[in-house]
Amino acid sequence: AEQLYSATLHAIQQIIAEDRAAFPEVTAHIDAALVDRYFCNFSVFQSLPDHWAIDQLFPIMPIHRLNEPPTRRGTLQDMTCDSDGVIDRFTGGRKGKPSLELHPVHEEAPYILGIFLTGAYQEILGDLHNLFGDTNAVHVRLTDQGYEVTDLVHGDTVTEVLNYVQFTASDLLATFRRKVSAAKGLSRQEANGFIADFVAGLEGYTYLEGDVPLG
Repeated sequence: AEQLYSATLHAIQQIIAEDRAAFPEVTAHIDAALVDRYFCNFSVFQSLPDHWAIDQLFPIMPIHRLNEPPTRRGTLQDMTCDSDGVIDRFTGGRKGKPSLELHPVHEEAPYILGIFLTGAYQEILGDLHNLFGDTNAVHVRLTDQGYEVTDLVHGDTVTEVLNYVQFTASDLLATFRRKVSAAKGLSRQEANGFIADFVAGLEGYTYLEGDVPLG
């Protein structure tokens, strides 16, 4: 049923493509329904609480590939498990628009979007929803030649966020070591690998790090 509905919308979209202005309600419905979902490495509740709380619109756009026309339309989903962690209203027109012009994602390269006019106020309001902490930040200074990055401020680690909610990393690691030691059928190499991964996770960022598969 879902595939049939989608196919019908695509067919209608092609039929009215040459005279979209004559069917404003149909066009608006199709534009809202036939969009991609782009999953982004952030938390709406941490970084854009006013979007979630009062429907504040922030300018959003790609910050690279600007010489390529955006051929897709999409909404933005965050990394939380909350259904409200989505941006589906964007600046444009009097009432905003239900999707954003975007480029197709290339598996071999990251796709970076900028969210503007947030300021320190959003950072102060942001909370630890789903235990996502402060993001990495950079301080940028304008110069006569352009700009320079003067400081890099690292975001919260998993250990720091767990401490906020009274979970001590050393206690968790000790418990994990005991469980690994008690597990049957593990070689020493496998056990050491599990513990090393656990430690790396505790010391790591609360958001995704490194290369993330897109498929």
